[in-house]
Amino acid sequence: MHLDPALPSIVGGLLVILLVGMILHRLRQPHVVAYLLTGIMLGPQMIGLIVNESVIDRLGAIGVMLLLFFIGMEVSPRKLAAGWRIAVIGTTIQVMLTVLIVWLIGKGLNWPLSRSILLGFVISLSSTAVVLKILQDSGELETETGQNVLGVLLFQDMAIIPMLIIIGLLGGDTPDAKQLILQLVGGTLILGLLAFLMFKEVVHLPLASWLKKDHEMQVFAALIACFGLSLITGLFGLSTALGAFAAGMLIGSARETQWVHRSLEPFRVIFVALFFVSIGMLVDLSFIKTHWSQIAILVGAVIITNTFLNAVIIRLLGDSWPDSLYSGALLSQIGEFSFVLAAVGLQAKLITDYGYQLTVAVIVLSLMVSPAWIGLARRVLYRA
Repeated sequence: MHLDPALPSIVGGLLVILLVGMILHRLRQPHVVAYLLTGIMLGPQMIGLIVNESVIDRLGAIGVMLLLFFIGMEVSPRKLAAGWRIAVIGTTIQVMLTVLIVWLIGKGLNWPLSRSILLGFVISLSSTAVVLKILQDSGELETETGQNVLGVLLFQDMAIIPMLIIIGLLGGDTPDAKQLILQLVGGTLILGLLAFLMFKEVVHLPLASWLKKDHEMQVFAALIACFGLSLITGLFGLSTALGAFAAGMLIGSARETQWVHRSLEPFRVIFVALFFVSIGMLVDLSFIKTHWSQIAILVGAVIITNTFLNAVIIRLLGDSWPDSLYSGALLSQIGEFSFVLAAVGLQAKLITDYGYQLTVAVIVLSLMVSPAWIGLARRVLYRA
């Protein structure tokens, strides 16, 4: 009987996720850490059970879209818009100050300005996937702090577009006028949809009442809702995850579509796990072993700097010190979209291959460390 060559990898991967997840659950660690460790274990550096990393990476991208789609269904557009000051002003100041700090450090190390700007951008982005998963699991997404952090993360996702344009210019590329217009139109449409949902409390979607009676077709309708708007934003040159989030808000405003959450929940669990596994597989253990002291110092510096920089900015914009410090801890890690910026910087020769490997190691380890750092901040700040 013919054995599918992918079957051992699938069974082995599921078994490792289950065992690592159960062990870390007993240690009160979030599932995110288990998925990252699983990726490291299954990757070419250890067991080598999964060798086709591109497939896992693509499946993981679907996981990010599904995660943002579910978050969108739980978010109130009015609450999100109410925190625009922290999202827009706070994020803008934070990115500028991060670039300034990296520039000052780079000046002492004789870095070119282009490298300092690139690394400043990389460090300034936080992880939408990790933070929203933690907020969702802890039930804090609907709190004021959760909404403020969500607004910052979404604005950072939108800021990736101008960051990529600036990196391209630093690398000598000429921006495509047609692409810039498309991105501007797409961004305007997303903001228009947000404004529409703010003023219209209940949205009635076509065929929603009919689909209530057909549970099998509900799965396909829910997938179309999630990936359809993701496709549209992607065609406009924007983040597909941003489109999925907007689709989630649209579905969440339609009260007759409560079945969407039930239909897609198993897909979300699987694909979000694959996303974090794909991140873990990026780790080069031999590189980390060789440069462990430098990497450890950089990870610690990034976590602490991002925490207190974000905390001070959010405090100045009106939040209390405990909430500001907790928000800073939530935003302390470097985000998954920073991998894209680092890869573009490597292609544009703004950083060397060594610099790229160092950046990837710091990003991954900051993602792994941040859940414990966030848990510590929660216990210390709210122990009363």
